[in-house]
Amino acid sequence: MKLAPNLHRLGNDLVACYLVDTADGITLIDAGLPGHWRDLQDELRSLGKSVEDIRGVVLTHGDSDHIGFAERLRRDHGVPVFVHAADAVRTRTGEKPKVPLGPMRIGPLLGFFGYTLGKNGLRTQYVKEVIEIGDGDVLDLPGSPVIIGMPGHSPGSVAVHVPVADAVFVGDALTTRHVLTGREGPQPAPFTDDPAEALASLDRIAGLKASWVLPGHGAPWRVSPAEVAEAIRTA
Repeated sequence: MKLAPNLHRLGNDLVACYLVDTADGITLIDAGLPGHWRDLQDELRSLGKSVEDIRGVVLTHGDSDHIGFAERLRRDHGVPVFVHAADAVRTRTGEKPKVPLGPMRIGPLLGFFGYTLGKNGLRTQYVKEVIEIGDGDVLDLPGSPVIIGMPGHSPGSVAVHVPVADAVFVGDALTTRHVLTGREGPQPAPFTDDPAEALASLDRIAGLKASWVLPGHGAPWRVSPAEVAEAIRTA
């Protein structure tokens, strides 16, 4: 799905990842679920591109519904996978703390897990080798992604600012559709390690220039990053 020049989304409002297409190649932000591999192939064909045009995958964090096909790209096509150092173990092994689920409704919950199952979400392939990154890094990838540390959802959660796409990719630092309740609109994300720290981290993107704030779950959000923190805290 094309959102804007240089900017495409794979998946839907339940689980999404993103593709930044430039003259220098493609950068993927997150890798969704394993079954999104087919969505990736379809999107690449629509652009007249192939997997060989992908230069790297930048993970906003290491949870299973964000690392989906990353190991397949790394193992079979030599595509490097970048993740914050604090989430490297989570990405390689799946080790993470247990957190309270919070409110939920049976319909949205079943819809989320049904979609996850349909996209082979129980067949997680952890990423055996990652390139560790940190806050403030500018990656040598198409679009020159800038890494902004956003700890809270996980210790190594990051936002990824790509000026050429006019976008900030926030992973699960926030959501615009709660996968457990179905509630729509900007709000804190579930499954968060430290909710208070996650809310505080939202201030870290306030000074960025972008027209899109793009979560891993929920509809793309057309908003200035400066407005994000207040909107989420109000929600």
